[in-house]
Formats: sequence, C-alpha cells, structure tokens
Amino acid sequence: MTRSAIIIGGGVIGLCTAFALQRRGVQVTVIDAGPREQAASHVNAGWVCPSLSEPVPAPGLTAQSMKWMLKSDSPLFIAPRADPDFLRWLLAFWKNCNAEQYVAGTAATAALAERTMALYDDLRAQGVEFEEHQDGLLFAYLHEAALHHDHANLDTLAPFGVEIPPILSGEEARELEPALSRNVTGGYWLRQERSVRPDSLVSGLWRRLEINGAEMRRGERVVGMGGSSGLVRSVITDRASYDAEVIVAAAGAWTPQVVAPLGVKLPIEGGKGYSIDFTPPPALPSAIRHPLYLHETRVAITPLDGMLRVAGTMELSGLNHHIRPERVRALVSRTGEVIAGWPSQVNLDAPGVRVWNGLRPLTPDGLAVIGWARGWRNLAIASGHAMMGVTLAPATGEALAEQIVTGRAPEILEPFNPARFG
Repeated sequence: MTRSAIIIGGGVIGLCTAFALQRRGVQVTVIDAGPREQAASHVNAGWVCPSLSEPVPAPGLTAQSMKWMLKSDSPLFIAPRADPDFLRWLLAFWKNCNAEQYVAGTAATAALAERTMALYDDLRAQGVEFEEHQDGLLFAYLHEAALHHDHANLDTLAPFGVEIPPILSGEEARELEPALSRNVTGGYWLRQERSVRPDSLVSGLWRRLEINGAEMRRGERVVGMGGSSGLVRSVITDRASYDAEVIVAAAGAWTPQVVAPLGVKLPIEGGKGYSIDFTPPPALPSAIRHPLYLHETRVAITPLDGMLRVAGTMELSGLNHHIRPERVRALVSRTGEVIAGWPSQVNLDAPGVRVWNGLRPLTPDGLAVIGWARGWRNLAIASGHAMMGVTLAPATGEALAEQIVTGRAPEILEPFNPARFG
C-alpha cells in the first residue's frame, strides 16, 4: 500500500491526481513552481468537452500546417529554431497526421473521457467548489463543407456516450444563439458539454486538498531529483528536499525538464495558446449565451460569470510567455466574423481587458502520457494532455491513482503508456 506521494505540478492534472490519491488514503505533497497566472490550467477556455477527443495531429494537417506555420497571425504558427529535438518532434508529429492514428487516438481519448461528467459531479459532491456552467457547446461555421466534414467525424465518438446532434441551419443556430452574425451558415449544439472557470477549479481543488490534510507547497521550483536502482529517492527544490514512496511528474509542458535529471526523455512540446478576458463582456446587441467553437479558425468563446473569454491559436515557439500582438489581433478579428455587433476596434489596454497565454503540453502522437516512467519503479508521468487537460484531469487522476495504489494499470491507460516513447 502506497502511503506517501509527491505531485510535481499544481495544475488540474496534478491536483486531480493528488485528490484521487488522497481519497485512497495516501498522504500527498503538492509542489508547484508557479506563477499560476501563466499556467495552461488557468488560461484555457475552460471547456469540459469529451466531444473534442480527437488528437491534434489529424489527416490533412500536414499540408495545412505548411501553409500556416510561418504566418504569425495564423491559427498555427511555428517559430523557426535550430533545435534538433524539436525538429525530431515536428517530423514525428507530421508522421502521425494519418487516418489510422487519428481514429485510434480519438477512440483512446474518448474512452478515457467517458466518465468525465460523472467525475465532475463527484468532485463537487466531495466538497470541491468551482464555477461551472451546463450550457453545452455550440459549433458555428462559416462554410457548409467544413460543417459537414466535422459533423461526420462525430460518429467515431458515439460508442463512448457522445450524443450526435442534428445539423442546424444558420437561422436555427441564430435562434439558439442570437449573438451569431449572418455570416454563420450553420452549426451543431453538443448540449451535454459543460464549461468551468478554470482558475476557480484549480483554486477549489487546492483548497480541498489543503483542508483534507495535504502539504501544499506553492512557489517552489524543482531543481533536481536523486535516484538509484530504479527508485527516485529525493525531490530537490530551490527551498528544500523531499522524499516519498511515489513521485508523480505532472508539470505540463515543463515535465520533460523535471524528469531529465533521471535520464527520462519525453517528447513534449509547449503549444502556446492565447486568451483575452473581457470583464465585463463587451456591449453587444445580444449577449453571448453559450460557449462557441469556431472550428475553422480555432477560436473558442466562453461566457463566464461577469466576464467573456476569447481563446485559441497554437504557437510552437519553445517554453516562453512572449505575447505576439498580431496573434492577439487575429483572435479579436476572427471573433468579429461570427459575433453580431462585435466592435471593429478593441482596446486591449483598456481596464477590464486582460491578454495572457499558457503552454499546452503536446506529444507528437497527440495522446497524453500517463503511467510509470520507463526504467523507474516509483516515478509516474501525467502530462501531454494538449487542449484536453480540463476534460481529462479527473479521469487521469482516478486511473493513475488506481495504478499507483494497486500496482495494476487499468486497461484504459494502455494507449497512454510512457513506454511507447523508446
């Protein structure tokens, strides 16, 4: 029986894993480097969306990314850099942009996400407080061809409990969401999806863990780990040294750096996503009622209590939080294509407007990395969830905690085994 565990990373993945371990009687210590406002767990759109289980590498994306990659205002921007590890990652990513990998990856992620809603209900029942909305997720399209292509792909998810909705005409979509402009030709509404305010989820998990007796170490950076004979013996931070029976590395895009001292190599890249928060929301002819996904331009719009969040884009430029103004302007302009009355000029320096970004951890095959690290008997990895961190966090925590406590890996984790990277 595992009695103690250290979780490196205080985002939703690390905290849900800590919570699941704590419920199984394990004494947990959470070490988080911060700053929290730069973490992907805070900056994301906040969607709880099993319907978006498809991996990032998709058929046709290689050609599309070639068109986008050097345009700094495109949905996908790749900053040129002479980094052999990144070039290997990028080639592996493009190699995985095929139908076989895409279908298999979608099925694996959807299976892991199948219990997501029940697990979120359970978090609340266990005293975790967070802002949640059950307004579904409305996909809005400018072009009918893209709409029908994406709608057909939903069939892959039907075996995992995702209800396949009917296609809506432009008028039907505007009847459901009056804020949509006349440019929208149609869409579909996934009514079972939810959204949360992600920073409230992180704060709620942190508080509940602390109340239940966990040791919570904020603002500490892991600078090294010591180990021998396949066992990690110590975790060294810039303030102290810790030991526990099990170590879980759940530091998002920084996970490869955390485990590198042990000789563990993880092909995880940081995919920068931007968010713009409007508090209060912009004055519009009709307030936005539902979370909206503009899949053609990869823009997410989430109405939250007292604010509106516009998020999206993917930038591969290394581990940094540099803000590229052209990418922020592109988010604003693309929102204006689908929202009626959206202001033609948005002052991003105005009071109540906040621009920030976070780094999503991306693997070249689009699947998360969950399980024991190769060569180490007490080091587990929980990272690589890309844009699905909020959706998969409770299921990841439950499955990994089960593996740690019982010593048996749930079958559902097999596609996410870290050993797949040699």
